[in-house]
Amino acid sequence: MRIFGKWLGRLLLLVGLAVAAFLVFAPGYVEKSRNTVAPHDPFDVSAEAQALHDTLIVGDWHADTLLWKRNPLKRASRGQVDLPRLIEGNVALQVFTAVTKSPAGQNYDENSADAQDNITLLAIGQLWPVATWDSLYERALFQAARLHKAAADSDGQLRVITTRAEMEQLLADRAAGQKVTGGMLGLEGAHPLEGDFANLQGLQDAGYRVIGLQHFFDNELGGSLHGTGNKGLTDFGRQVVAAIEERNLVLDLAHSSPQVALDVLALTDMPLIVSHTGIHSNCPVKRNFEDALMRDIVATGGVVGIGYWADVTCDDSPLGVAKTIRAAVDVVGEDHVSLGSDFDGSVPTAFDTAEVAAITQALMVQGLNEPQIRKVMGENMLRVLRERLK
Repeated sequence: MRIFGKWLGRLLLLVGLAVAAFLVFAPGYVEKSRNTVAPHDPFDVSAEAQALHDTLIVGDWHADTLLWKRNPLKRASRGQVDLPRLIEGNVALQVFTAVTKSPAGQNYDENSADAQDNITLLAIGQLWPVATWDSLYERALFQAARLHKAAADSDGQLRVITTRAEMEQLLADRAAGQKVTGGMLGLEGAHPLEGDFANLQGLQDAGYRVIGLQHFFDNELGGSLHGTGNKGLTDFGRQVVAAIEERNLVLDLAHSSPQVALDVLALTDMPLIVSHTGIHSNCPVKRNFEDALMRDIVATGGVVGIGYWADVTCDDSPLGVAKTIRAAVDVVGEDHVSLGSDFDGSVPTAFDTAEVAAITQALMVQGLNEPQIRKVMGENMLRVLRERLK
């Protein structure tokens, strides 16, 4: 028995060490394999392009940085966004989106809402609070708390933006020379409501201002672009859409089914966004809405945010992204195009947020003039936020 006990103790020690190693190293390994930046030489950014870029207000509608186990205030050797890189890239405003559920086998064509959820394993592996392990609502609250904590610990370099006045103060301070970036909270699908309308207030209180309706699966609000059939809004979805409009939140149609988009257009009279996307005529894939629907969406006064990954651009180089932006300007007009990187969203990219000046350079090569570049890089985003935020 003494020998058995000794070997049992050793076995338990080994198991404990294995679990500890998994918890320490696995989350970083997973992210490093998911949010890759292709090796490359420094991009050739002319002095003229850099000088212009340094005067731009740069805004990005979509990054999933809060999902991953690393300090967003520290420059990381993995991923695509952190505060030092945002400052280096002259990004004034970054929307940080909360991913709360992701189906196993995730794809652009069709996913079941009942598929095993990848985020559950990630939450456990990253030692998120136990309450998040089986609650999408708690996962959203936890990610919001991460951004608020980062801002509190940033010595004033990162601010959480929830109101128009806060945004205008941020812009004024940046114009006066302060190195400060604003972070806004967005939802990658409204399933954290968990079918309970009262949870919308809790999420709003936590700071969420950009509300996507769906992600990669149909939910209580309606159909996903990647769900089982082109389903429209449910009664619950209609209730939430009406509340988003009434409460001056921003409604994001990225990942929603075309029928949901049409239903929202019939219900609302507010600027709508598609936060991270491409242009179908430029890159004809299911992930990109057809051009006619995209024109209807921006006719509300809204914008489309152009992503930086090859699945929506068909070319993820800075020049490829700029060509997509050029195509978007041609399809929906220069007042309705902005940036929506999808950085840290389990997508490989050719550059990170420190290098967005390469987009400015590529837009110049594509023939966009300075006013157009200013609109695309941030002014169009600001227009929508000024109209929607209280």
